[in-house]
Amino acid sequence: MIKALRGMKDLTFEESERFVHIVTTATTIAKRYGYSYIETPILEETKLFKRSVGESSDIVGKEMYQFEDKGGNDVCMRPEGTAGVVRSFVQAKLDRRQNEKFKFYYYGPMFRYERPQKGRLREFHQFGCESFGEASVYEDFTIIQMIGDIFKALGIGYKLKINSLGCPECMPPYRQNLVEFLTECKDELCEDCNRRIETNPIRVLDCKNEKCQSLLVNSPKLIKNLCSSCDDDFAKLERLLKSENIEYELDTNLVRGLDYYSKTAFEFVSNEIGSQSAIAGGGRYDRLVEFLDGKSTPAVGFALGIERIMELVKMPEVKRSGYYLGAMDEEAIDSLFPLASKKRDTEKVTVEYAPKKLKAHLKNADRVNARYCAVIGEDEFKDRTIWIKDLVEKKEVVVAWEEL
Repeated sequence: MIKALRGMKDLTFEESERFVHIVTTATTIAKRYGYSYIETPILEETKLFKRSVGESSDIVGKEMYQFEDKGGNDVCMRPEGTAGVVRSFVQAKLDRRQNEKFKFYYYGPMFRYERPQKGRLREFHQFGCESFGEASVYEDFTIIQMIGDIFKALGIGYKLKINSLGCPECMPPYRQNLVEFLTECKDELCEDCNRRIETNPIRVLDCKNEKCQSLLVNSPKLIKNLCSSCDDDFAKLERLLKSENIEYELDTNLVRGLDYYSKTAFEFVSNEIGSQSAIAGGGRYDRLVEFLDGKSTPAVGFALGIERIMELVKMPEVKRSGYYLGAMDEEAIDSLFPLASKKRDTEKVTVEYAPKKLKAHLKNADRVNARYCAVIGEDEFKDRTIWIKDLVEKKEVVVAWEEL
């Protein structure tokens, strides 16, 4: 028997309903905030992610589904959504429209080759939003507010963590201080962290190794080394969050997993999904458009992991809806289809193709969660009528086909 590949799974039945509910809810709220839908390809040139996510990141170094296609092109399955949206933004020359603002939302599959575990798959799905052209920290706050609205609508509790990653002015001196600190304790750091000291020392802060994290308690904190502009923005973000009674925690080691972030970084975490506690995250990436050959454009965005939150989502009660149509005699079955066609203009309709007794039809109608069970028996067929039972109100009526 052929099975799905390891780390990739089917979405069916209750899971698929939950998936659609999450996407529908997030989409509805994103539209309220002025976002429009964008679709980007699953397959992109590998260099897109090397230049955006960063060659020193684990995603590019260890996890990408990368291969050479039949045309000799170096391509990969997208490991995240932001880079593709930025590439599309630049390709469409939207970066040249400097006085305009653009807001996009997207959802779809992403791919990373890593060890499958709870909350982590090799094919997983994200919902994300990207805002271009707005440099104000008010936009950072608004995106955090939007994510909170999404989780509130889905019935999910969370904790918000925030940090500032600084800018090209305050990052270099901090980086030097951090390298000096890490060099002194490098013999006690893990192999990955030792490699990162040379390639991207900021990523050491993101290490999940418990011993490394214990050593980093005394590391220099970027939040205490911000330039005046970054410091003012972060203080304003904190004031905005407090003014709206949005609880948050300052996490000085929060750097996110991607190299393109600067200034605001944030994560929404849940303690209900085990060690993989991040359920959404994002931040500002004002230089990424420029990195991908576009004109300098401020930008901020986020993504949430759909599989991560599926178990946490409180599904709304599914109410009975639509019609179930059936016949008790073979000769009446053909008459169901014109009735169903008319009724489908306004209602969901399920048609049973085989003749059955009334009790069986009622059981089937219950199984498909129909509001009305409508059956044509021998007498009804002769009279061109149909028996209908409201399965909620428990009322019965017989009406002419035309009245249905």
